[in-house]
Amino acid sequence: MTNANNILTGEERTFGDDEIIVSKTDLKGRITYANKIFLDVAGYILPEVMGQPHSMIRHPDMPRCVFKLLWDTMAQKKELFAYVMNRCKNGDHYWVLAHVTPSFDVSGNIVGYHSNRRVPKRDTLDNIIIPLYAQLLQIEQSHQNRKEGMEASTQHLMGILNEKGVAYDEFILSI
Repeated sequence: MTNANNILTGEERTFGDDEIIVSKTDLKGRITYANKIFLDVAGYILPEVMGQPHSMIRHPDMPRCVFKLLWDTMAQKKELFAYVMNRCKNGDHYWVLAHVTPSFDVSGNIVGYHSNRRVPKRDTLDNIIIPLYAQLLQIEQSHQNRKEGMEASTQHLMGILNEKGVAYDEFILSI
């Protein structure tokens, strides 16, 4: 249910520093809740997103290894902070600093996921994240096999983190 032709406009949307985009998903990543800010920024109405995969807003310029890291972290019942570029219904895009957490039942089982997204720091995007993601995406696209490309970009990202001596969350929160 992304935009009809998967058009990318190259136009960036923004939202207020005091606004928080919120969504919740089930275990398979299908949207079970989206707040008004999510809908307004992404350009959808609630019936269009409910029950749809959260990946409906995935921008093709986002490195797949970032989502692999997200899902691997969620499987460990841990939270994750990540910079993400999302695609709007009309093909525009918007950047967020996402905080994704698993949601638990009373027995400690994961029953879904909750994400709060804030406006990221522009200088961090321009000077660190956008160049890094472009590099990771180039690595992914240099392989004919998508899985091998994702594994190669993941290894590259882990190499950067190992060189800095930090975990992914520490890196994201330090920039």
